[in-house]
Amino acid sequence: MRNPASSTGFSRRNLLRLGAGGAAAGLLGGCAAPQSTANFRAQTAPIYRSDNQPERGLTRRDPFYDEIYGPKPDEEFPLPAIPYWEIEPQYLRQEVEDPTGERPGSIVVDTQQRFLYLVREGGRAMRYGVGIGRDGFSWSGRAIVQWKQRWPTWTPPAEMIARQPELEPYSAENGGMQPGLMNPLGARALYIFQGGEDTLYRLHGSPEYKSIGKAVSSGCVRLLNQDICDLYDRVPAKTPILVR
Repeated sequence: MRNPASSTGFSRRNLLRLGAGGAAAGLLGGCAAPQSTANFRAQTAPIYRSDNQPERGLTRRDPFYDEIYGPKPDEEFPLPAIPYWEIEPQYLRQEVEDPTGERPGSIVVDTQQRFLYLVREGGRAMRYGVGIGRDGFSWSGRAIVQWKQRWPTWTPPAEMIARQPELEPYSAENGGMQPGLMNPLGARALYIFQGGEDTLYRLHGSPEYKSIGKAVSSGCVRLLNQDICDLYDRVPAKTPILVR
């Protein structure tokens, strides 16, 4: 099977080159119900194939993806490796020709194709697979990344708690859910504001790798934890974003 990265003018050296970015504190908003321990273990456990098991992702391990989706032991909460071969190849991080027409430095989320693009110079873009909001919970428009947060606290908004009363322990009054591997915002969060107001939508990490490419969240845009760490390091606060 052809490596999907090589067929798109993929540059591994460029992919690993990190840009500058600052961090700021923030504890607002939320996107999804917290993970159960059993679900997290099932999502991140090693995959053992049998000969008659149908292939869903890459047909073989790739040393390059072994590196970028490998464990991150130096994180505040060490991240496990992602079994990337269980993900459809088009949703793995790769550099591609820019299809957006936006200026370099912009973020574009294509909700139909389930891709996030970080536009680069020279007609190129970094592309990440994403999970998006299910019907009735989506958001679109132009905005900015107001601030960024490493290992954020998750505070579900009142509307979400009204729908899911079991989330009351994580309300703002109760201090939210503290950072960690079970936190729905994952390892990083980028907070989206429009016209100076918090939209309550986020770009954030998730350990639920099987949700990438699907419409499953409560409106936010979720990335693999290793991918949101990469994006976080590449973009500064006030980065323009288009969700369409």
